[in-house]
Amino acid sequence: MSVGGDRPPQRLEIVAPDGIGEVRPGDDLAALVGDALDGAGGLLDGDVVVVTSKVVSKAEGQVVAAADREQAITDETVRVVATRPHDGGMLRIVQNRLGLVMAAAGVDASNTPEGTVLLLPADPDASARALRATLRARFGVRLAVVVTDTAGRPWRDGLVDIAIGCAGLVVLEDLRGGVDAHGRQLTVTVTAVADEVASAAELVRGKTAGRPVAVVRGLDRYVTDDDGPGARVLVRSAEDDMFREGTAEAYARGYADGSSGAPAVP
Repeated sequence: MSVGGDRPPQRLEIVAPDGIGEVRPGDDLAALVGDALDGAGGLLDGDVVVVTSKVVSKAEGQVVAAADREQAITDETVRVVATRPHDGGMLRIVQNRLGLVMAAAGVDASNTPEGTVLLLPADPDASARALRATLRARFGVRLAVVVTDTAGRPWRDGLVDIAIGCAGLVVLEDLRGGVDAHGRQLTVTVTAVADEVASAAELVRGKTAGRPVAVVRGLDRYVTDDDGPGARVLVRSAEDDMFREGTAEAYARGYADGSSGAPAVP
């Protein structure tokens, strides 16, 4: 007797089509993506289309002149979390205007013309919704769209792709109140489905392969009829964030508060 009984195996398929060249400001990204998907066999009901924020930003004209990338980072910064010197200058971990805590505020100087930098999309959730609507009309299927970017993670080395924009997908799956395989109640488990999709797609797209789009097939149970709340709900609120500043910054603030007689911040 098998462990899973008579249940069929779970299967996930991820395809990264070729055919999307250099994207420039003003390009019709939905048409470019749709053509590439057509060349790879089109879409099926329940597919998730995953797109890098880089091509979204380029199409939306988020390429800006910047003789100094550091100034562009400053302009995108809402709150400084931590700064650390390194051989190449100063690493800044900051919260940007989208609420995301990232190195360099998500400002990218790679794969963009000399003297320019690439900002994140102005509203990644809106970008995902617009792309989803156009692709749904073109292919006539129920689908989701995830817009991704690369970020580091606290307590872990290495970078992963995360969802910064989303439409038509269950972003967070709340399993609290259910039970595990041994009958124990789940009390804290909320799965970041959109982030898991983003990371899985990046394994196929790669960083240097020139394939900014992937289709994840087999997750139709997470695809919704409406656009949903978007990836914005993945950003942890200030009240719930236990790590809002770096160690050195916390010490400095504590010393300053102690000297001024200000009450300590819990």
